[in-house]
Amino acid sequence: MRNLQAPGRSPVIAPNGMASTSHSLATEAAVAMLSSGGNAMDAALTACAVQAVIEPGSTGIGGDCFCLYAPAGSTNTVAFNGSGRAPLKNNLSWFQEQGITKITQTMPHAVTIPGAVDAWFQLNRDHGQKSLADILQPAINYARDGYPVGQRIAFDFATAYDVIKSDPDTAALFLNKGESYKIGQRHHQPALAKTLETIAAHGRDGFYKGAVADDILGKLNSLGGLHTQADFDTAIGDYVTPIKTRYRDYDIWECPPNGQGVFALLLLNIMAQIPTFGDNPLTPKRIHHEIEAGRLVYRDRSLYLGDPAFGSIPVEELLSSEYADTLRAAINPDIATAPLPDLSLPPHKSTVYISVVDKDRNVCSLINTVFHGFGSGILAPKSGVLLQNRGMGFVLDPTHPNCIAPGKRPLHTIIPGMATYNGKAVMPFGVMGGDYQAFGHMQFLTRLLDYGMDVQQAQDIPRFFANPHENFVEVENTIASDTREALIKMGHNIVEAKTPIGGSQAIWIDEKEDMLHGGSDPRKDGCAIGY
Repeated sequence: MRNLQAPGRSPVIAPNGMASTSHSLATEAAVAMLSSGGNAMDAALTACAVQAVIEPGSTGIGGDCFCLYAPAGSTNTVAFNGSGRAPLKNNLSWFQEQGITKITQTMPHAVTIPGAVDAWFQLNRDHGQKSLADILQPAINYARDGYPVGQRIAFDFATAYDVIKSDPDTAALFLNKGESYKIGQRHHQPALAKTLETIAAHGRDGFYKGAVADDILGKLNSLGGLHTQADFDTAIGDYVTPIKTRYRDYDIWECPPNGQGVFALLLLNIMAQIPTFGDNPLTPKRIHHEIEAGRLVYRDRSLYLGDPAFGSIPVEELLSSEYADTLRAAINPDIATAPLPDLSLPPHKSTVYISVVDKDRNVCSLINTVFHGFGSGILAPKSGVLLQNRGMGFVLDPTHPNCIAPGKRPLHTIIPGMATYNGKAVMPFGVMGGDYQAFGHMQFLTRLLDYGMDVQQAQDIPRFFANPHENFVEVENTIASDTREALIKMGHNIVEAKTPIGGSQAIWIDEKEDMLHGGSDPRKDGCAIGY
């Protein structure tokens, strides 16, 4: 139990249904859908669509989507991969001929074909109870009538100012007389409202065919993109077989590659045999071990993760107890390891998050994203669709598992999570924050299951993350200075995080009392609401 005299909030507890998202208006829309007879999938998609309007820096219909769904009364966990593919004309040889050596954020080549709308359509068709039109109506209302810019959204607008300004159409929509939108101001997206109405009336064809697709293709092609209608015709997401590991008495489920969920599970396998070093997860010893485990796992992520349709990914070997033992043994308990040891596996050539549980105990864990803040910064002006930049996950090295290829999916950071006990879903959970997400899954679950925190405390606690692209460890400014000094003495390059590290949501199902316990990350504008 938290200190009730200290800042913070308690978990939300309710008997029937519950939603937890990173924005209060999205959570409210999801709970309204539950109250009107919609199930967990309907509510999750409703919240997702609302966030695609009111959190434009994080998500949108020009992005991608992953989902884990546990139907009531079933021991099956359904997984869906709604990530987009590279255009069919994106051959490595073309980039080499153009002298392009790296795909950057605002290039049209950073835009893979958006998979979110197809994912929404398929998930609604197969698991929902309400019509797509019902699901999209709250989002349409906010896009047409306007929504208030919240504190975190205003922060995101200001942070992405240069990206927004880089495209005249994006600047016209997302800047207010040349300035970033401020807290409490109202923002409208009328073109997006019309596009959502078209999708509501015509399903996926309302996005992937006709005027909306023409608008997107016209914008991308005008900038030099190789996207065609054929790419939109084949933009179909897939049901996939989820992967899992056992942590304590729970099965932890993730979507398989091309997402990084396998590395969240590998981190849990390593930490399963590492001491807690007391009852506080922020001791220097514990932080050190988590940092070192993360550095080893993210090294493997960069070497092995890619699209399994284009090369073998050693998922079984990565999740073996023997491999976790090998990595754990490579951790020096007292000092940061530099350089990292050689690989022991054979070489291979190779975000908003939503939790919903309904009254029948259908459980949905869903995540939707445009990747970097405001994605590629490229806006299709007539349709109001802001496009993601997931193509930055590709590299232009033919020996790398993420080398670009026609119709290939890039490395994806977004990963919904699900915990089950004796076959029953007990918690949808997820963490936002790009690369941090796999590490964040481990941190959230260990705080919950090893340190006895509730679903809110496990999200409130200060965070840190060893940046996989740079030689430093980001720590939030709420981590004590003496702890930072101890980590520096261990050899870690400690820097204060410029922005909050990640965001998260989770709902715990207390089967004994038949109650739902929800938490929502204070680093965002959201909340959990139940009824």
